[in-house]
Amino acid sequence: MYLQKITMALNLINYQKNQFMRTLLSLISILFLFSACFPTKIAPNIKEDKVMVAEKFKKGLPKRNSFIFEDPKDANEFYQYINNKFNLNDTDVRWNVPFIVNNTEYYLSFNEVERTTKVINVAPMIIDAALENNDLGPALEDSYTSRSGKWYLVLTVNDEEFMDCLKESYTKRDEIVVFLRQLRKEYLSTKNYTSLLFKKQ
Repeated sequence: MYLQKITMALNLINYQKNQFMRTLLSLISILFLFSACFPTKIAPNIKEDKVMVAEKFKKGLPKRNSFIFEDPKDANEFYQYINNKFNLNDTDVRWNVPFIVNNTEYYLSFNEVERTTKVINVAPMIIDAALENNDLGPALEDSYTSRSGKWYLVLTVNDEEFMDCLKESYTKRDEIVVFLRQLRKEYLSTKNYTSLLFKKQ
């Protein structure tokens, strides 16, 4: 009789443990589902800069090698920077801007492009599914996905013969990349672009 009571007590303890574990797993699953979000598009993180074919970075851009970096500043600030740095008076600022590296003239063009991160949010879908089961219309359709964007500057360089100067096989590619890195650093650190008009290039 005594052994039977002990056995029953142990069975009860095991049952309670199993119930607790099931409840805990259910809670963890619910928390996971409600916090889960699945990215379908991810805007790339470029720590400093990257040289790659522009069209591979974003469709619609040229099939030429490009110097790419993230632009944390407001729209058109790079335009103002280039306009003032090369004293262009708002003429052909985005295309074929002449610059000199080691006594050779090259031409700079640039595009400002956005890449977005798109995320599917599971929680609003679950809530709306529960509402529909209770004959209520969906209330959170606008929250099924969320988007956030990053802006990038995509620079291309050609010489007088319209050769792609950022192509790996181009003889003076390295010195042009050095120039573009200096350009990037100056742009990111400059606040007053008009001061560049008085700076010797």
